[in-house]
Amino acid sequence: MNHPASRRTVLMATGAAALAVGCADGNGDNGDSAAEPPSPAAPAAGQRLASTADIPVGGGKVFAKEKIVVTQPAEGDFKAFSAVCTHQGCTVSTVADGTINCACHRSSFRIDDGAVTEGPATKPLPAERITVQGDTITMA
Repeated sequence: MNHPASRRTVLMATGAAALAVGCADGNGDNGDSAAEPPSPAAPAAGQRLASTADIPVGGGKVFAKEKIVVTQPAEGDFKAFSAVCTHQGCTVSTVADGTINCACHRSSFRIDDGAVTEGPATKPLPAERITVQGDTITMA
């Protein structure tokens, strides 16, 4: 006698298939390898980002390719943060009126320390290391 699949069997099979697909990273890897290769967009130490004149006092500039944002909260005081929003991983889009802004869900962060000024993000942008020599800003 042939019995049709129960709803529970179908849901379990569908959930298992979705879980298997969701865990893969598109490279045939399930994402749990110990050593991930560096992202091709990851900035290298010593890489020139900008001239100090490119970063306005009280503002900043987003370097989307390098996934970094450089700010100048006060004259001569340069800061750098990850340009990846801590809410859902969008790249922040602008720096204006003392905040770094993500257009995806409208989170914003302070230019002096990366702290959240408006959610839905709840974590600050991580600091990045830069070096300022003369009028050149490079990755540290």
